[in-house]
Amino acid sequence: MAAVAATDFETVIGLEVHCQLITKSKMFCGCSTDYSGAAPNTHVCPVCLGMPGVLPVINEQAIRFIVETGLALNCRISSFSKFDRKNYHYPDLMKGYQISQYDLPVCVDGWLEVHVEGAAPRRIGITRVHMEEDTARLLHRTDPATGEGYSLVDVNRSGTPLMEIVSEPDMRSAAEARDYLVRLRQILRYIGVSDANMEEGNFRCDANISLRPRGRADFGSKVEVKNMNSFRAVHDAIIFEEKRQAAVLNAGGSIPQETRGWIDERGETVSQRSKEDANDYRYFPEPDLPPLTFTEPYVESVRALLPQLPEARRQGLLALGLSEHEASTLSETRDRADYFDALVAALPGDRPRGARVAANWVLGEAGRWANATGEPLSALRATPARVAELAGLVEAGTITAAVAKDVFEQMARTGESAAAVVQAGGLAQISGAGELEGYVRDAIAANPKAVADYRAGKEAALNSFFGQVMKATSGRANPETVRELLRAGLKE
Repeated sequence: MAAVAATDFETVIGLEVHCQLITKSKMFCGCSTDYSGAAPNTHVCPVCLGMPGVLPVINEQAIRFIVETGLALNCRISSFSKFDRKNYHYPDLMKGYQISQYDLPVCVDGWLEVHVEGAAPRRIGITRVHMEEDTARLLHRTDPATGEGYSLVDVNRSGTPLMEIVSEPDMRSAAEARDYLVRLRQILRYIGVSDANMEEGNFRCDANISLRPRGRADFGSKVEVKNMNSFRAVHDAIIFEEKRQAAVLNAGGSIPQETRGWIDERGETVSQRSKEDANDYRYFPEPDLPPLTFTEPYVESVRALLPQLPEARRQGLLALGLSEHEASTLSETRDRADYFDALVAALPGDRPRGARVAANWVLGEAGRWANATGEPLSALRATPARVAELAGLVEAGTITAAVAKDVFEQMARTGESAAAVVQAGGLAQISGAGELEGYVRDAIAANPKAVADYRAGKEAALNSFFGQVMKATSGRANPETVRELLRAGLKE
């Protein structure tokens, strides 16, 4: 083919995401899914070992989770679905087939909206969401004595409920792909079906990438890239493939359909094998499992379990008058959004005013506590009701804003009420002029240079006196009273 400039190509990207569900037991047996840190091959039974004659049983909670996911992703829930056997031979699949779904998945025809900076929001189609079982895990080792490599099989992971979410090839840039993954992970965590941690392997992504000349409707040959364990890796792998494929096409070559692996240390993809087609797997219906039927009442009962989703929550916060940054940060996690909502509900007055106060506390002291401890806000002993009480003490002038931060820290440690902490520590605000005059005189007497600067017209010099008074009173002095006394004293 004639050489084409790299900028004349359009990138076409589709993503296949596998995520483990947080059920207590595996997909088709009663073995525990809590195998993290467990000794190899200790969370196993004849079913997940693939022993002859065993019969799988469907995990009901996993099915409910996939329906929840489909609804959250705007999918249509199939009225009839079935399981299939996906046949292939690999050491991590002892029975020679994986129970999956082929032509009748649970969820179809959904979409997820992406927001890339500088571009209008775009809907990315979701082809299907289907249910399957995870495989065992291969551990590759080298014998220190001989230097020869060998592999071990840990079956603990085998049979864990695994949900596959397949997008349409609608993404056109690495930035869109990364935003799609970020928003997908956020939704899965919001609805509580998966931990969705790429670093821990329970949220895995394969990217199908192809190039075509701009203006063409037909797709080029796609390359599937695997072994990406972070959003950054997915982004960088797509960028690398764009450049690699453009160089091949510009040189007159063609792109073979293949599977490539991402080598993070080298920042490049390498060829692994030719890409399989569906008929290579010889799918056929799973004979040991009954088909699934989903009635409208059942689907609606699952829909009723869904929380308000991140984008709807963000829009609601914007409507309350919060900034884009505040709304996005507060709605980033369900834990943070729930704490914020509970705090707004506990505060007096109208909701917009309460939202402003609550945002300051959640993005301020509560947020710092969460970052420092690594704990969710749901574990914070300073509950929304008690933080509302603390905010009320500040508004009433009982304590200063500076003291309130110290009170919050004590509440977070002890779980005591704000009033109890203030009373026990003698932290009530000092508002009387008679009580503060001595502190003001001392601050003025100790800073003759600042006095001269202030009298020369340097208003900022007032801050040095103010800081000393607040320090001397442990932050308890009423700021307005202090400033009034300072201005009066400096005139004398």
